[in-house]
Amino acid sequence: MKPAGPPITPAGMAALRARYDHLLGKERPEIVEIVSWAAGNGDRSENGDYLYGRKRMREIDRELAHLARRMKALRVVDPASQEDRSRVYFGATITLADEEDERMTLTIVGDDEQDAGAGRVGWSAPLARALRGAAVGDLRIVRLPSGEKEWEVLEIAYP
Repeated sequence: MKPAGPPITPAGMAALRARYDHLLGKERPEIVEIVSWAAGNGDRSENGDYLYGRKRMREIDRELAHLARRMKALRVVDPASQEDRSRVYFGATITLADEEDERMTLTIVGDDEQDAGAGRVGWSAPLARALRGAAVGDLRIVRLPSGEKEWEVLEIAYP
């Protein structure tokens, strides 16, 4: 039995699948058409459409291979099915307060869907690792490049 891979939310997996389908079904065929047309124009060594098209096709093929590997390795975890909602686990939305009572709300998601600006922290990020298993009222120290910071868990919610 293969070990379980890194977690991802159903929405995150759907976004990866949508990107894969877009590249395979729309972008790549368009580039293939341009390259075919450009190849029929004669001298390929100075044909910008041909050279750019080939380069772009290699980039798309690399991204398609990467997405296929990631989707195969990832494990879809639905946060709504979390049974123990009193502690921080994958998919939790947490409200924290630091020593100066600065509040922050974040959601723990898969590493492939993290976006700090939107409050989505990757599962393997230092903050997410420090919060795993925490309950409301727990204090957690997070080691950041700027030094240690203490956070108190104020609220935990799941979708």
